[in-house]
Amino acid sequence: MSGTQDHAHDHGAHEGPIKTPKQLMWAVGFAFVVPVLVIVMLAMYVTAAVKPAAGSSGLDEQAVAARIQPVGTIEIKDANDAASMKTGEQVFQAQCAACHATGAAGAPKLGDAAAWGPRLKGGVEALLTSALKGKGNMGAQGGGDFSDFEIKRAVVYMANQGGAKFEEPKAPAAAASAAK
Repeated sequence: MSGTQDHAHDHGAHEGPIKTPKQLMWAVGFAFVVPVLVIVMLAMYVTAAVKPAAGSSGLDEQAVAARIQPVGTIEIKDANDAASMKTGEQVFQAQCAACHATGAAGAPKLGDAAAWGPRLKGGVEALLTSALKGKGNMGAQGGGDFSDFEIKRAVVYMANQGGAKFEEPKAPAAAASAAK
């Protein structure tokens, strides 16, 4: 008897999940249909017109123009054009305020008479030279791209806020006409 039980037990251990011919047909059908459907859907995705192909915009006029544009440009400013000249306060706000409004890097703060006092003794020309050539942590022109006249306006503005009584510099065109 024990031989029969062992044989029945061995027979159950070797059975697979498919037990009927109908289940076999379904398994073979799905084994064929599912991969075919996946391949068809991938082909439709790859050939879809909605998404651009890789590198297809490289020869557009805008893309070519962006690649061949000049590295730098030249801008010529008329130094005698008083209308486009910035005031001392405008130059201060655009360039100098980064350090002189907060006192960063040891810069004298705007309106701090104690910090500006020793600097004012040298006069406006000494301050202008420091501003144009740079001094300490400040680069030439404070790192800006203003004209020397605009920098002078900013220097006079800051110095006057610190207690000086310097006269506002005259525009280059006005100074030339006054000399005649």
